[in-house]
Amino acid sequence: MNFPHQAFVALGANLDDPVAQVRAAAEALTGLPQTKVLRLSSLYRTAPIGIHAQPDFINAVAALETKLAPHDLLAALFAIEARFGRRRDFHHAPRTLDLDLLLYDAQTIDDETLTLPHPRMHLRAFVVAPLVEIAPDCRIPGRGSARAWLAAVSLQRINILP
Repeated sequence: MNFPHQAFVALGANLDDPVAQVRAAAEALTGLPQTKVLRLSSLYRTAPIGIHAQPDFINAVAALETKLAPHDLLAALFAIEARFGRRRDFHHAPRTLDLDLLLYDAQTIDDETLTLPHPRMHLRAFVVAPLVEIAPDCRIPGRGSARAWLAAVSLQRINILP
């Protein structure tokens, strides 16, 4: 792999000053080996999914150029989460940081550690809106244009931060 690949990563947090957490995580992405952050979306405040009795999330999406293979990039993202104190107590639990690998080129992968594209990304306003902001022509393999999914998530509460 001598040429860079394009990847998109969702960033989210709702504990321990989530705005600061997401900004610090975006900075941490710049330290990934063989990787360059091309663009970072605005920050968005969104309602929690699944368990509603928790604080709102702060979310963003980053576009990366990387020479890392998909599984290596995922491992690097998990390492950043661990540095930020991420715990996986239960599904949809509040978190200090969540980094999801959304897309890697137009690849589709489905194995025990990685599913690409991220299986629910097209159903989440906190992914679709920031993704379309930084990559308006982005296509989700098997799903079509990311922009076309904006209508499907339009009833989910999401607000861009000033």
